[in-house]
Amino acid sequence: MSKNDFSSDDLIKYEGHYNEDDFWSKISKIAKHAGIRVVYYALVLYETLMDSATPKKYRTVIAGALGYLILPLDIIPDFIPSLGFADDWAALLAAIYYVTKAVTPEIKEKAKQRLNKWFGSFAEENLGDLK
Repeated sequence: MSKNDFSSDDLIKYEGHYNEDDFWSKISKIAKHAGIRVVYYALVLYETLMDSATPKKYRTVIAGALGYLILPLDIIPDFIPSLGFADDWAALLAAIYYVTKAVTPEIKEKAKQRLNKWFGSFAEENLGDLK
């Protein structure tokens, strides 16, 4: 799956599944299994959503992507080894691609600080293109 598998309209459909408590619950459950890059992108989206400067049109897409991440029934169930987070990853990538103008260095730094709490020190090259 790639960022092209989800459009902004596709992601908006999942907006109603997002809520902050469920987001933190899901992230804490999947952090080690999903990997540092997936968690980092989710945290960048979360921090972008929380930033008051983020335009409403971006907030809706972000909430949709995070709602899809939270949703217990995915296109590819999370428990499937190696593939379980592929659809979640595609949703996160699509949202990042759509809202990239709103992602500031400060947002990335906040996400990295949260990552450090779960993963300890990490190599920034593990964060992909969004470092």
